[in-house]
Amino acid sequence: MSAQELTLNIAVNLGRLGRWACEGRLNRLNQFLEETEGYIHQLEKAPKSLRFQRTFDIFRENFNKLKSNTQVDSVWAEMMLTWANILTHRARLA
Repeated sequence: MSAQELTLNIAVNLGRLGRWACEGRLNRLNQFLEETEGYIHQLEKAPKSLRFQRTFDIFRENFNKLKSNTQVDSVWAEMMLTWANILTHRARLA
């Protein structure tokens, strides 16, 4: 997969995670967190533009913090949805 495709896959998963967290449907969060982490590892190895690299580095740091946060609340969900939006718009730069 290209960097753009991986970025969009990550964004879609983040949207799902945020929505499910808002709805209190926590049963599938771990599955999608792991899948998203797999996409992130693939994207780390994929060629990316320098313009996208900074966004990716900041996102990766934030994702790791969110993933290790056991308090899944509205703030957590909002961060996931925010990153989904950011990555959707920045995917064309990947």
